[in-house]
Amino acid sequence: MIPPKPPSRPDRVSLFRYMRLFRQDILSAQPARLYRAWMAEFRTPFFRSYMVNEPKLIDLVLKTRPDDFPKSDRVGEGLRPLLGNSVFLTNGETWKRQRRIIDPAFEGGRLRDTFPAMWAAGAASVARMGTGDVEVEEEMSHAAADVIFRTLFSIPIEHEVASEVFTQFRDYQRTQPILNLAAFFPMPRFMPRGHRKRTRDTAKSIRALITRLTTERMAEIQAGTAPDDLATKIMTTKDPETGETFSTEEMVDQVAIFFLAGHETSASALAWTLYLLAIFPEWQEKLAEEAAALEDQSFSVMSKLKLSRDVFREALRLYPPVPMMVRETTCPEEFRKRDVKPGAQVVLSPWHLHRHERLWDNPDGFDPARWGTENGKTCMREAYMPFSAGARVCTGAGFAMVEGPLLLSMLVRAFKFEPITGKEPVPVAHLTVRAKDGIHLKITRR
Repeated sequence: MIPPKPPSRPDRVSLFRYMRLFRQDILSAQPARLYRAWMAEFRTPFFRSYMVNEPKLIDLVLKTRPDDFPKSDRVGEGLRPLLGNSVFLTNGETWKRQRRIIDPAFEGGRLRDTFPAMWAAGAASVARMGTGDVEVEEEMSHAAADVIFRTLFSIPIEHEVASEVFTQFRDYQRTQPILNLAAFFPMPRFMPRGHRKRTRDTAKSIRALITRLTTERMAEIQAGTAPDDLATKIMTTKDPETGETFSTEEMVDQVAIFFLAGHETSASALAWTLYLLAIFPEWQEKLAEEAAALEDQSFSVMSKLKLSRDVFREALRLYPPVPMMVRETTCPEEFRKRDVKPGAQVVLSPWHLHRHERLWDNPDGFDPARWGTENGKTCMREAYMPFSAGARVCTGAGFAMVEGPLLLSMLVRAFKFEPITGKEPVPVAHLTVRAKDGIHLKITRR
């Protein structure tokens, strides 16, 4: 069985049709040839865009010369109402300063500190999970949001403000396309950016709730009563070069991206992993056997969940939560003997790279054992980037690789997941790779 992927468009379509397809779903707007191409050029009257799949070009952009390929504002324009000036959108010295403050909170030792909160969120998810026909994207969104609030602010999802943020974010996620009009047309700063009113209103509401949490935490820090969690760590960390900490407004921006990146992407990855286990029951049973190791509730149990890690890694390959990333050229470049001018868009697509027919063995197949093969090891180094790569690799990558296998093992230990005929999911890209009509599975207790 081949896991589902979206249909591809014809090779040639008009700019108007491409814009319409792109706004509806970034994945099905792309032609099938991109699963074999090393590079593709897309032209509009206003800019040139180059999708690069060749490993050495990706390495150039993300690792060798990242400062010469900053993040493109064409993507940032669509997300700025919620994320403000967060680390996800900034470039240059601003971004470097933000990372100097944020990164220490996610170092290896802190993962051990956050593990009890992750475990508690996983146990709550198991207790909350229903049986019968269950839409697991919704369930995994709830679980991932619970992880974020427990590790960041030491509050469960049932907390009044946490619950409201979660509810508001569900509305935001479905109304915000990855790109808006500013992605296609040059627009002066004073012009409206094309955001839907509902999107703007929801973003404003979410930021107000996050501001409330952040302000309360600042007061606790000053009173010496703050818990030792991620929020406290980040808010009290000084930039080693300037000695400054984040202001409340800056912290609101960062919390917004922690919630987006840490909740939305994890929910996508967990839901697709459960679907893959449902259609490949032999792997599900292997995971259920391995999950017996969870009798040990300490952080050391993660070293025993190797199969769960490989399954989760394979799900991230087939369904990378962030399907595309966009950088911009600042210098004249030459890509595959083609001149590329400053201001061109460079599209890096984990979705196409992870399924590239000239790189991967069995690119569309589900095979967690591939990571032990030579091809799998090579592709892991050169053609696998669910968390980006290089200097801008996701700060929470290590966090995600603990959270995902842990929650997955806890769920499979307690429940059996089966597909439902007639409800096969179709991948689409909203803020992350989700299913068009959700992911419905039949769930029974073990």
